[in-house]
Amino acid sequence: MRMTGGMPEKGRAQQGSGIRLPGSKHSRQLAYWFMVLTVALAGTVAYRVPVQAAVPALDNIRVAIFMELPGKYTLNTPSATLSGAAGLDIGFREPGGTVAVMQTAANEQTQFMLDDYKVRVAETTDLAVAAAAYKRLQTSSGSGMIQSLPKNGKIVYQVLEGSYTTAALAQAALEKWSKDTALSGAAGAGMLVTGPHRLEAGSFGTLAEAREAAQAFGAAGIDAFPAVKPPSAADGQASYSVLVGAAASETGLDAVKTAAAKITAYGSLNLFDPTAGAYLRIVNDHTISQSAKAGVSFALPQEGTKVWVSAAGGPGGVKLTERYNRTYRGAFEISGFNKRLAVINELPFEQYLYSVVGGEMPASWPAESLKAQAVAARTYALYQGFGFKIAHVVDSVLSQAYGGIGYEKEQTIAAVDATKGEVMLHKGKLIEALFSSSAGGATADAAEIWGNPVAYLTSVPSSDEVSEKGLYNWYRVALPDSRTGYIREDLLAPTGSKTLTGLDVMSVKTDGAAVRPIPLVQSSVEPVTRLNTGTRVAVLEKAVQSNEMSWVRGPFSPEALLKSMSGKSATAVAGPVTTLEVGKRGVSGRVTELLVNGRKLDVKTPDTLRSALGGLPSTRFQVDETGRYAILGGSGAARQKPDNSAVYAIGADGKPVKLDDPGLYIMSGKGTVRAATKDPSFRFTGTGYGHGVGLSQWGARSLADAGYDYQYILKYYYNNVTISKDGR
Repeated sequence: MRMTGGMPEKGRAQQGSGIRLPGSKHSRQLAYWFMVLTVALAGTVAYRVPVQAAVPALDNIRVAIFMELPGKYTLNTPSATLSGAAGLDIGFREPGGTVAVMQTAANEQTQFMLDDYKVRVAETTDLAVAAAAYKRLQTSSGSGMIQSLPKNGKIVYQVLEGSYTTAALAQAALEKWSKDTALSGAAGAGMLVTGPHRLEAGSFGTLAEAREAAQAFGAAGIDAFPAVKPPSAADGQASYSVLVGAAASETGLDAVKTAAAKITAYGSLNLFDPTAGAYLRIVNDHTISQSAKAGVSFALPQEGTKVWVSAAGGPGGVKLTERYNRTYRGAFEISGFNKRLAVINELPFEQYLYSVVGGEMPASWPAESLKAQAVAARTYALYQGFGFKIAHVVDSVLSQAYGGIGYEKEQTIAAVDATKGEVMLHKGKLIEALFSSSAGGATADAAEIWGNPVAYLTSVPSSDEVSEKGLYNWYRVALPDSRTGYIREDLLAPTGSKTLTGLDVMSVKTDGAAVRPIPLVQSSVEPVTRLNTGTRVAVLEKAVQSNEMSWVRGPFSPEALLKSMSGKSATAVAGPVTTLEVGKRGVSGRVTELLVNGRKLDVKTPDTLRSALGGLPSTRFQVDETGRYAILGGSGAARQKPDNSAVYAIGADGKPVKLDDPGLYIMSGKGTVRAATKDPSFRFTGTGYGHGVGLSQWGARSLADAGYDYQYILKYYYNNVTISKDGR
């Protein structure tokens, strides 16, 4: 989720992502070898190495919106729905270039999917029945579509679910859906697995001829679809055929062969090989309209075909429904990659940066901070090369925030244009220009985060407090039932009185005032409780609303932390979690070693501690072990908690009283009061948002506010770098 002033993470995955570490031998290789890939991508993505320059310049960039890349990036969709204000040009991307084969109408939504294995959950002549089955899939977290076919002289509607790489996976899904009584009643001829095994008939010059032939097979009760193939070298015209059947295996085609043998008008049928060449199977689609009016969707093979989709009539952008209805510059390449649908946005590199700068920084920020972001984003993207096999970057903060045209603003475009071509170099080579939302007062040394030092990624002080300007203060209070929580300052009024221990007492000003677990309104987290007007609370401490600079997280139970730590360390924690201690800190104060129950948590890199501890904003934190304290007994001996014994206090009558309230408050020998808990529990207070390496976005704003230009800002956060334009 985007935080005010920037994204929490830039270019770094959580533990187990497979992302390389900065400064490694592999990551420092420059992009000369990228030019080899240009041939494979039909010449449309080119790195240009300027004369006498060591820095590659990128003409077009490829941004993965959806793709399956095991160990590195996974964001899947069963279909991609595209549209354009003036329509879309749809074609094939071949080694010799791209060729258009058809065009859609203005604003017409067109779906693309893989020609893979699916579950047919319903087949009916009643569209209302099909629509009900489709809606049932949606409410049951299924992915579905409605397609129509002419069969036995009627139009039938088939409801299909899923996008499965194998027949076995689809069969497992069928078994699940067959238990759904709301679906089984609409199954008609019964649920079954459909697949890409088909026969092929004819070669036709027009789509109309192919549709007519498909209807002839449909009249015999056979599923049949027209398909389009790339133009041949001989005449430059697209060709069409009919794909007959939709079997999950070749043996499943036996019945289709028998029925199709009666149709002789189109010659003998051949076994269709989906890997033999590019094709698009054309489907009458009712998913979007939910009416008898059919749209068109296209199914492409699991591998080998690249579909090119661009806005008809030139500029205007292409909208992708499945990614928040965003509209993008450039064009889309759609293909099967690792047997999943890959959706790649390809566009001019500098125009990509228009959106990145707008996604990473508010356009209202000073121009010099926007320029610094532009140079950092340009350098970071170039450094990645083809970091995602068929794409340079992805559209999330695993790379950089990219949201298409909607993220662009006049000021962000101006910042990119003003720094066009400028990148950062260290000893003549591109740097990995990492950045994060807030350094929390000091940027991290790369070694503090990923374990290995990088000469240009060292720790420097950072003025990030500007993120706190205008935010509410919150009071951490002790409630009448002895629990603890935070109440926003505008919901409380001073009473002028104090507790016997000297704590200020405040009164709630309104009914239903929420008491929050941390000083922040979180819509997805229930309040600790709600208090009504006049309720009196004791103030324990005052804190600014959690933000990119300062934050509070927790409290976490031992069970919650143990679950969060699972899989994050080489050696599993032998639960339960009873104590947490900071073992070591780096030069910026970030935690580099954590002791759990007295033993080091052996995570792969220090930054993994964030996810291991429930998703902390940064590793610059303090641990509040609320269940840990020392008790001085009457004999003078101290006893450390936690242990397995109960805690008692001596009442005024001299009798022991067991302390078993949910909250516990301890006064130290110095008279300060600390909120504790009977059982182990853990809170974290910290500063910074993100890994903290390189440029701090809030820090860049502070420097720009103080009058520093973008070159000073960049050289302040990246040690000993030069700013070069086109390698000069």
